[in-house]
Amino acid sequence: MGLGESDISRLDEIIGRRRKIPKDGLLYRIDDTFTNLYAIRLGHFKTFQLTPNGEQQITGFQMAGELLGMDAISTDRHHCDAVALEDSEVCEIPFNRLEELFGTIPTLLHHFHRMMSQEITREQNVMLLLGNMRAEQRFAAFLVNLSARYAARGYSSTNFQLRMSREEIGNYLGLTIESISRLLSRFKKQNLLRVSNREIEVLEPVNLKAIAAGTETCS
Repeated sequence: MGLGESDISRLDEIIGRRRKIPKDGLLYRIDDTFTNLYAIRLGHFKTFQLTPNGEQQITGFQMAGELLGMDAISTDRHHCDAVALEDSEVCEIPFNRLEELFGTIPTLLHHFHRMMSQEITREQNVMLLLGNMRAEQRFAAFLVNLSARYAARGYSSTNFQLRMSREEIGNYLGLTIESISRLLSRFKKQNLLRVSNREIEVLEPVNLKAIAAGTETCS
């Protein structure tokens, strides 16, 4: 983030307790009062809302190194539920104390604005996925996005495990579980991926990006 040691110490001082969330455990619920942001230290989460007929609609997947809870800043209420996909751990960051630091550490405020901008861009990309892309594009874009996010956090961009189920991926992308299974098989047959249960190895990242962009098709 470009912070000096003294600024890092001041940031550390406001970070509250570490909180363990078991698999399928709830971090917060829609309409809960907003008090904290949550930095994911370990694990993965999904956020979702309920449709008018009571069905779950997944709105995002979050991983270690990312923040949860920014949806509530404008209204002081959370707009979704956040549930752990595996045993996870978060650090609570009281937002009122974070705002106080923004006034004295401009670099921290700039970094926070960047994170909010990335979140907005990610949501816009999801709208594009659901609105205009073919099924193979949606799935390829999903994998490319995961790859980039793992790389940004120092992990492998070509070897990773899908922490969410095929059904959850389908829900997020607006596809059936059968479609996700077919696409995995097709990408595997085309030597774009190596797949073992939830373990994914991206063999042709350039071609996968081309499919996501719509400049190449997977026959």
